[in-house]
Amino acid sequence: MSAALDTSIRKLQTAILRSVSRSFYLSIRFLPAPLREPVALAYLLARTTDTVADTVSISSNLRTEALQTLSNAIQAKASHEVVVDLIASFLPLQQDPTERRLLESLPSCLDWLEHVEEADRNDIRVVLAKITHGQMLDLRRFDNPAEIRALRTGVDLDEYTYLVAGCVGEFWTRLCFRHVPNFAKVPEEEMSALGEEFGKALQLINILRDAGSDLRTGRCYFPEEELISARMTVAQILLEPERFQPIYLSWVEKAERGLECGMQYSRAIQNRRVRAATVLPALIGARTLALLREAGISMLDRRVKVSRREVRGIIASLAITLASRSQIDAIFGRAKLLRSSLIAED
Repeated sequence: MSAALDTSIRKLQTAILRSVSRSFYLSIRFLPAPLREPVALAYLLARTTDTVADTVSISSNLRTEALQTLSNAIQAKASHEVVVDLIASFLPLQQDPTERRLLESLPSCLDWLEHVEEADRNDIRVVLAKITHGQMLDLRRFDNPAEIRALRTGVDLDEYTYLVAGCVGEFWTRLCFRHVPNFAKVPEEEMSALGEEFGKALQLINILRDAGSDLRTGRCYFPEEELISARMTVAQILLEPERFQPIYLSWVEKAERGLECGMQYSRAIQNRRVRAATVLPALIGARTLALLREAGISMLDRRVKVSRREVRGIIASLAITLASRSQIDAIFGRAKLLRSSLIAED
């Protein structure tokens, strides 16, 4: 590896990663060194594809084509020149300087991908293929922001949450069993299944948290079949949120069950540092669901989010207690408590 690439990788693992996700950057610092590199690289590639998918100033068809090009580049099926041209076309469309820097770093990420060990590279490519497929599927389903559309069935929602997040739980499990000696107390197959449910729950929490803003941009992830059973149309959700609330709360409960899988997954981990990094999203997720429950029907009019202060407090508790199993259970229990004063528009 050249000195220039090594310097570029260090920048990607620190400044770029920290700028696109403070909480994930803090979480990844818990990980043993062999895990940090593939996890950080996969995250940066996924955030890059997400940036392209979210560039709403161009049509969904063009974004879908760009995502396919990105996917080809990650799979080593597109030339360096094609990637550079793609970046050049998307950079002027980014309002956020952080997103611009992330796109600019794509060639370095792809160079980095070629230098990670083969098994990690293969796993990164597998998980990114699923993520980009989920993003492209999303763009095709919601290709007209002027028209509110709903997913057809619960199966469609389950498929989406698997493609963009459940597969990450499987990816994380494969990496950990390969890089962390005596990783878990239960077999890899069982851990992978728990990890999948954990990942899907985290994506479902994002959907629940962003429900109002998604509806205003033409996206309804709540199944049309459930709305029909409630004798509602998707257009009535924002007008009659009280009628929609039972459907919403049923998905909150599903997310809570998925977080319990995440806690079960975390308790099985032997390495305390990996346990801390793994359980942190579950603890933040539990807090988010508690705040959403407390917000009630107003959750469609504002974006509820756990404050940075409270996230820092959770991280400090994990560090102080060395992420012991009894302590992560205690923190999880506290996270589920309802406290109005901690609702934050952060």
